[in-house]
Amino acid sequence: MHKSAAALPATYKVRSGDTLSSIAHHLYGKSADWTALYWRNHRHIKWADDIFAGEVLHVPAKPSKVPAGPSQLHPAVAPTSDSAPVTAAAAAPPEATATAPAAATTDGGYPGGAFGACVVAAESGGNPQVMNATGHYGLYQFSESTWVAYGGSPADFGHATVAEQNQVFANALAAGGEDNWAPYDGC
Repeated sequence: MHKSAAALPATYKVRSGDTLSSIAHHLYGKSADWTALYWRNHRHIKWADDIFAGEVLHVPAKPSKVPAGPSQLHPAVAPTSDSAPVTAAAAAPPEATATAPAAATTDGGYPGGAFGACVVAAESGGNPQVMNATGHYGLYQFSESTWVAYGGSPADFGHATVAEQNQVFANALAAGGEDNWAPYDGC
């Protein structure tokens, strides 16, 4: 349940499993408002997808207009081979620099932190190339329509890299698309 403007705390102490998106949802009622938290705290948060339990964040007023996300959510890392199956414990973090706002991460290298890791475990067991009998594909078991709706290339559906899958999932989370997974996976 989100807080009214008068009831917003001045600070928020990050708990294990929190993401900027989950904190924004709790405080403002919309996970897409995570960028307001990021920009208020950007001098103390090195990367938008990298917050830690125990950190104290300053809480700005609920934004009337959601600010754009930072141009880079995490440091670029060297590409890895995406052709072999990847286990959930050893999945590569997103390799590409984000070009659109994405949900924050706190663990496991998945967009959405614990939520993203839960979805991967429930949906694919960490296999980025799995296709189920109903045509849902990849780490997050995207339907083709969900894949395209959140920026995935139709030509890559069914054989996208881990980085592409993570970016499309991050786009979905940034747009408030958790409902595509949460009710079904118990995450």
